[in-house]
Amino acid sequence: MARAHLTLDPAFTIGPVRRRLFGGFVEHLGRHVYDGIHEPGHPSAGPDGFRRDVVELVKELGVTTVRYPGGNFVSGYHWEDGVGPVAERPRRLDLAWHSTETNEVGLHEFQHWLELVGSELMLAVNLGTRGPQEALELVEYANVPAGTARTAQRAANGRQEPFGITMWCLGNEMDGPWQLGHRNAEDYGKLASMTAKAIRQVDPRLELVVCGSSSRSMPTFGEWERVVLEHTYDDIDYISCHAYYEERDGDLASFLASGVDMDAFIESVVATADHVRALKRSDKRIDISFDEWNVWYLSRWLEQSRTFTVDDWPVAPRLLEDVYSVADAVTVGGLLISLLNHADRVASASLAQLVNVIGPIMTEPGGPAWRQTTFFPFSVTARAAQGIALRVALDADPVTTAVYGDVPVVAAAATFDGSSVSVFLQNRNVTEATSVTVDLGRFMPARVVAARGVWDEDVHAVNDLRHPERVGLRSNDTAALADGTLTIELPPASWTAVTVA
Repeated sequence: MARAHLTLDPAFTIGPVRRRLFGGFVEHLGRHVYDGIHEPGHPSAGPDGFRRDVVELVKELGVTTVRYPGGNFVSGYHWEDGVGPVAERPRRLDLAWHSTETNEVGLHEFQHWLELVGSELMLAVNLGTRGPQEALELVEYANVPAGTARTAQRAANGRQEPFGITMWCLGNEMDGPWQLGHRNAEDYGKLASMTAKAIRQVDPRLELVVCGSSSRSMPTFGEWERVVLEHTYDDIDYISCHAYYEERDGDLASFLASGVDMDAFIESVVATADHVRALKRSDKRIDISFDEWNVWYLSRWLEQSRTFTVDDWPVAPRLLEDVYSVADAVTVGGLLISLLNHADRVASASLAQLVNVIGPIMTEPGGPAWRQTTFFPFSVTARAAQGIALRVALDADPVTTAVYGDVPVVAAAATFDGSSVSVFLQNRNVTEATSVTVDLGRFMPARVVAARGVWDEDVHAVNDLRHPERVGLRSNDTAALADGTLTIELPPASWTAVTVA
């Protein structure tokens, strides 16, 4: 049996666990909005058309902030299409996902949905096909109290008080050739700086996210961040990271170690941001908004043969509806560990996405909603990870992977809220259990409050329409506490969260 030993000390901390770390993402893509969160006529839907069964699951998931409305979608979106009387809203072509957007759900409706689920809005502006003027008008419409044509329009549309949106994204994945309005780093940096300066004249309280690389594998990665930040450093607060992972060619060991790549991604972007800070002799620090991350079988999507015609623009087609396995959930748990271990610099993160589209929640039109396997590590971590992230001194046996070489058999993170310690553990060993000891002597906990996680004899087991509860949280009865030392045996390919107090 492999072994790992962790030492935790309240004097050695990373930083506060900011609640935006547990954000989500809703894009007008496939069945995410229509047939996902919004389905008038569904037995659970309220008069607003929003499915209350989905609302309850999103609340259970624990999402704190939701990025909206995209994503690739936002680069062709006119926000004005989504306000005003619904019956008068135009239907538009969505070039990003080759669909028809009905605009039944827009800013007002989505803010109402966020109030139902108890989350904060993180709004993206279109810097693909539009620019500073349209962004200015949106900020005025959303945040200025009264006294202008745009605020009068908002009031006429049913909202007298401003939305008070704090966090704004300056476009989406502008480094990607697939993006409408794709620009090089120089041109995007100038546009983002111009837009940021302009909208801060309307509302100086805004927290602004500039586009970083859409993947660490992009050929422009690193140089993109440097150039964009040299243009925008004084104007923005965060730079974005996007990363998706998938199991390739049956290489489960490398897949479970995906957090190694996320760690390197974050640390590279931090190094670049701090380099620009030094060049500018600035006292300001730029943090990261990791506002798209998940397991996504992107290669399957890219391999599909898709021929589009000028008369083929479906409404809410079934797109990117990945069905997640236990292995996927264990990897998601490992990625959450990486985010916690960089809590000093990752200020915000968005699991992409929430419902149907590579989401932890699935729905069937007119039918049930259920939790995918990836729901469980996120929901547990969002509640258990409170207070301060602790530095974990880890001594662990290695496990060999084809992609990352030898990595520690266990990935671990820990938090302390002043009374209880939560430890998050991923066993990367595909075939064997791992024995873990955790030195908690400086905390002097008295008991194990909870030890639960995700694992299964079949790492490819899933929850689906026929078997929506095949996989769930399991208790780990091996967890024990004696003389300030926690011991636990982790099943192969597993993710576990333990709380002691």
